[in-house]
Amino acid sequence: MQSADPQNLTVHQLSAALRSRRLSSAELVNTLLDRIATHDQKLHAFVALYPDEARLAAESADRAIAAGHAVGPLHGIPIALKDLVEIEGRVTTGGSKVWQDRLSTTTATLVRKVKAAGMIVIGKTHSVEFAMGGWGTNQHMGTPWNPWDLKTPHTPGGSSSGSGVAVAARFVPCAIGTDIGGSVRLPASWCGIVGLKTTIGRISTYGILPLAPTLDTPGPMTRSVEDAAILFNTLQGFDPLDDRTSQRSADDPIHSLRRGVAGLRLATLPDGERTGVDQEVLAAIRRAY
Repeated sequence: MQSADPQNLTVHQLSAALRSRRLSSAELVNTLLDRIATHDQKLHAFVALYPDEARLAAESADRAIAAGHAVGPLHGIPIALKDLVEIEGRVTTGGSKVWQDRLSTTTATLVRKVKAAGMIVIGKTHSVEFAMGGWGTNQHMGTPWNPWDLKTPHTPGGSSSGSGVAVAARFVPCAIGTDIGGSVRLPASWCGIVGLKTTIGRISTYGILPLAPTLDTPGPMTRSVEDAAILFNTLQGFDPLDDRTSQRSADDPIHSLRRGVAGLRLATLPDGERTGVDQEVLAAIRRAY
């Protein structure tokens, strides 16, 4: 049974609670900020928080919802951004100590989209330096702590390490990561959440610090597949500032998601590629199938 605590609710559950006014956005934001203040000194998911602005945005969202002016299912829901995503006037470090005072002069298209949907940017999350690494470690800015073992430090996966930890630790219901060779998928897997590696051109990369400009793909990190689909719908679409988006028409995954998995084919690792894999991991794979 899913706990009714706001921090434990998924995006679509929060959406329903906010629309029905069983929960206020202000209550949600304060709950999450309190949880971050209590636990993030150890878990180190965030590189920056925007508490005052988040509270103001939550109050505005509550007034809009009460007046019947909600702009969509994500109105009033907090989100965290990997610290490669630019917000004008905010520091964007790209995970590098060299850029600890680097102020962004532009705002990423995906930030404009989540704000237009009424979402509340609660802060920026840690990244591997310049997104170059899969373990999630960062010697200069600090490495987020995988939240599933609070006694022994385990790597969270990278390079979207802080986003993975923030969602898994119930600091936020959703976050943005970026992926070329696994930088959303690895932390999602290691932290036990959902990460969506999007097709190139589905979501604009304008305003995101590049690692490989022709391969970079932003993607949602959530605690359910449905949430990832909802957020993907908000983020996708043509952007005149990113030519690659002109090659992709919008594709709503919700309808196919609700049809279930009948007819889908799943691939598994061949025996030759399982050498060196921990037995516990192999046992989990066998249980999954």
